[in-house]
Amino acid sequence: MSDKDPETPGEKAYWKENIRLLITLMAIWFAVSFGAGILFRDFLDQFMIGGFPLGFWFAQQGSIYVFIVLIFYYAWKMKQIERRYDLDD
Repeated sequence: MSDKDPETPGEKAYWKENIRLLITLMAIWFAVSFGAGILFRDFLDQFMIGGFPLGFWFAQQGSIYVFIVLIFYYAWKMKQIERRYDLDD
Protein backbone atom coordinates (compact mmCIF):
# COMPACT_ATOMS: atom_id res chain seq x y z
CA MET A 1 0.00 0.00 0.00
CA SER A 2 1.04 3.54 -0.67
CA ASP A 3 1.32 6.21 2.02
CA LYS A 4 0.30 8.81 -0.52
CA ASP A 5 -3.32 9.84 -0.79
CA PRO A 6 -4.98 9.30 -4.16
CA GLU A 7 -5.10 12.35 -6.36
CA THR A 8 -8.12 14.56 -5.97
CA PRO A 9 -10.02 15.82 -9.02
CA GLY A 10 -8.44 19.25 -8.45
CA GLU A 11 -4.94 17.80 -8.53
CA LYS A 12 -5.70 15.89 -11.71
CA ALA A 13 -7.04 19.07 -13.34
CA TYR A 14 -3.97 21.00 -12.17
CA TRP A 15 -1.57 18.48 -13.69
CA LYS A 16 -3.59 18.24 -16.89
CA GLU A 17 -3.44 22.01 -17.32
CA ASN A 18 0.25 22.08 -16.40
CA ILE A 19 1.18 19.38 -18.94
CA ARG A 20 -0.96 21.02 -21.64
CA LEU A 21 0.84 24.32 -21.06
CA LEU A 22 4.26 22.61 -21.23
CA ILE A 23 3.42 20.80 -24.46
CA THR A 24 2.10 24.00 -26.04
CA LEU A 25 5.18 26.02 -25.09
CA MET A 26 7.58 23.29 -26.21
CA ALA A 27 5.73 23.03 -29.54
CA ILE A 28 6.11 26.80 -30.03
CA TRP A 29 9.82 26.60 -29.22
CA PHE A 30 10.27 23.66 -31.59
CA ALA A 31 8.40 25.49 -34.37
CA VAL A 32 10.56 28.58 -33.93
CA SER A 33 13.92 26.84 -33.53
CA PHE A 34 13.51 23.97 -36.01
CA GLY A 35 10.86 25.45 -38.30
CA ALA A 36 12.09 29.03 -38.67
CA GLY A 37 15.77 28.20 -38.25
CA ILE A 38 15.96 25.14 -40.52
CA LEU A 39 12.82 24.20 -42.49
CA PHE A 40 11.74 27.69 -43.60
CA ARG A 41 15.17 29.29 -43.60
CA ASP A 42 15.34 29.72 -47.37
CA PHE A 43 11.99 31.50 -47.46
CA LEU A 44 12.78 33.67 -44.43
CA ASP A 45 16.20 34.65 -45.78
CA GLN A 46 14.53 37.00 -48.27
CA PHE A 47 13.72 39.27 -45.29
CA MET A 48 16.35 41.10 -43.28
CA ILE A 49 16.53 41.94 -39.58
CA GLY A 50 19.45 43.90 -38.18
CA GLY A 51 21.32 43.47 -41.46
CA PHE A 52 21.10 39.67 -41.38
CA PRO A 53 18.79 37.29 -43.24
CA LEU A 54 15.77 36.44 -41.06
CA GLY A 55 16.28 32.66 -41.30
CA PHE A 56 19.88 33.02 -40.13
CA TRP A 57 18.76 35.35 -37.31
CA PHE A 58 16.19 32.81 -36.05
CA ALA A 59 18.74 30.01 -36.20
CA GLN A 60 21.37 32.00 -34.28
CA GLN A 61 19.47 34.31 -31.92
CA GLY A 62 15.73 34.31 -32.46
CA SER A 63 15.05 30.91 -30.97
CA ILE A 64 17.00 31.86 -27.84
CA TYR A 65 14.97 35.06 -27.43
CA VAL A 66 11.74 33.15 -27.96
CA PHE A 67 12.83 30.56 -25.38
CA ILE A 68 13.52 33.30 -22.80
CA VAL A 69 10.11 34.86 -23.45
CA LEU A 70 8.50 31.42 -23.08
CA ILE A 71 10.24 30.93 -19.71
CA PHE A 72 8.78 34.18 -18.38
CA TYR A 73 5.36 33.35 -19.82
CA TYR A 74 5.47 29.89 -18.22
CA ALA A 75 6.31 31.36 -14.80
CA TRP A 76 3.49 33.94 -15.10
CA LYS A 77 0.94 31.40 -16.33
CA MET A 78 1.89 28.79 -13.70
CA LYS A 79 1.36 31.40 -10.98
CA GLN A 80 -2.18 31.88 -12.29
CA ILE A 81 -2.80 28.13 -12.48
CA GLU A 82 -1.47 27.61 -8.94
CA ARG A 83 -3.76 30.34 -7.61
CA ARG A 84 -6.72 28.80 -9.42
CA TYR A 85 -6.11 25.44 -7.71
CA ASP A 86 -5.09 27.02 -4.39
CA LEU A 87 -1.53 25.69 -4.63
CA ASP A 88 0.37 28.97 -4.48
CA ASP A 89 2.80 29.86 -1.70
